[in-house]
Amino acid sequence: MRIRAANCRPSFLRLDNDPAMPDSIALCQSGSVVMKYLKSESPVAIALMVLGLGFVLEHAAVAQGGMLLWGLLLVILVAIIGVAFRIAHHAEVLALRFGEPYGTLILTLAAVAVEVVILVVLLQGSPSPTLARDTVFSAVMFDINGILGLAAIVGGLTHGSAKYNVDSANSYIAMLLVAIGIGMFLPDFVPEAQWRFYSVFSISVMALMYVAFLRLQTVEHRKFFEYSSETEDEAHDEVHSPNSLHIGLMVASIVLVGLLSEVLSALLEAGLQGSSLPKAIPAVLVALISACPEILTALKAAQQNRMQTTVNIALGASLATVLLTLPVIELIALSNGAPLEMALTPVQGGMFLLTFLAVMNNLHDGETNAIEGISHFALFAAFVALVVMGVV
Repeated sequence: MRIRAANCRPSFLRLDNDPAMPDSIALCQSGSVVMKYLKSESPVAIALMVLGLGFVLEHAAVAQGGMLLWGLLLVILVAIIGVAFRIAHHAEVLALRFGEPYGTLILTLAAVAVEVVILVVLLQGSPSPTLARDTVFSAVMFDINGILGLAAIVGGLTHGSAKYNVDSANSYIAMLLVAIGIGMFLPDFVPEAQWRFYSVFSISVMALMYVAFLRLQTVEHRKFFEYSSETEDEAHDEVHSPNSLHIGLMVASIVLVGLLSEVLSALLEAGLQGSSLPKAIPAVLVALISACPEILTALKAAQQNRMQTTVNIALGASLATVLLTLPVIELIALSNGAPLEMALTPVQGGMFLLTFLAVMNNLHDGETNAIEGISHFALFAAFVALVVMGVV
C-alpha cells in the first residue's frame, strides 16, 4: 500500500530512474477524476436510497398521516429536485458542446421530459381533469415571469442592459400565442360531443408546429437564436467524457424521477384529501421541479451577460411545454376515453393576457433591463398569491 501511495506523488517528485512513474501518475489522476465524478452523482445515489425508503414507508405514511406523511413527501420532493438538477447538468454539458440553439433545445427537452413523466404518473392516480391544464399554465408562469423576470433583474443590475437577438423573441412569442390559443383557449368553445375530433386535430397541429419550428430553429433561421457577442463556456470538468455517458445518465435519471413520482403521487393524494390546501399544489410542484434547473442556468447566463441563452431558455421552455406536454396528455385522454379540461379559467386567461402584453412590450428592442425584469417578477408574485388564495 505504501508503494502505491508513493506512486501517486506529483510529477515533480518523480525520480529519473523510475520508468513506471508516469503510468502510475496517470492512473492516479484517472482514479481521482472517477472519484470526483462519482461524488458529483451523489444526488442520484441519495435519490435511489430515498426511493427504497419511500416504498417501505409509503403505506404506513398514508395510513398514519401527519408528520410522517408530510415529512416523507418533503424528502421525496427534495430527492426529485436533486435528480432534476443532475439531469439539467448533463443537458448543460451537452448544450455547451453543441452550442446554440441546440444547447437550449437539449436543456428544455430534458426539463419537459421530467414534467411529462411526473404528469403521466400523477394522472394515473385519482382523476384530475384540470391537472394538465394547471401544470402547463404554472410552467409558463414560472418560465416567462419567473425565469425571465429574475434573469432580467440580475443581468440589468450586473451589466445595465443586456442584449439578445430580437428575432428569437418574436419567433417564440408568435408560436406561443398560436399554441396556447389552439390548445387552451379554443377548447372552451368545442362541443362536448366532439372533444375527440378536436383532440386529434390539436395533437396533429401541435406536432406539426413543433417539427416545423425545430427545423427552422436549427437550419433556415438558426441565426435568429444566436447572438454574436456571447462568451463561450467550458463544459466543466467533463470536457473529455463521452456524450453517450451524459445521454445515458439523463435517461436513467428521468426514469428514476418517474419512480419517485409514483410514491409522491400517493402521498400527495392522501395529504390533500380533506385538507384546505390549494388544489393547484400538485400542478405547481410539477412546474417547479422542471423549472428549478432552468432557473439556475438562466441566472448564470444572465450574470455572464448571455441574455440570448436566457431568452432561449425562458421562451423555449414555455413553447416546448405547450407543444409537447399537451399532445402527450391529449393522447392519454384519447386512450382512456375520458376528456381532460384544457380550457383556461377566466383568471388564467387574464394572467396569460397580462403576461403576453408585458413580454411583447419588453422584448421588442433586443435589450433587457432590471425595470423590465421587475414587471415580469411582479406578475409572477401575483401568480403565487393567486395560488395561495386558491383562486388558480
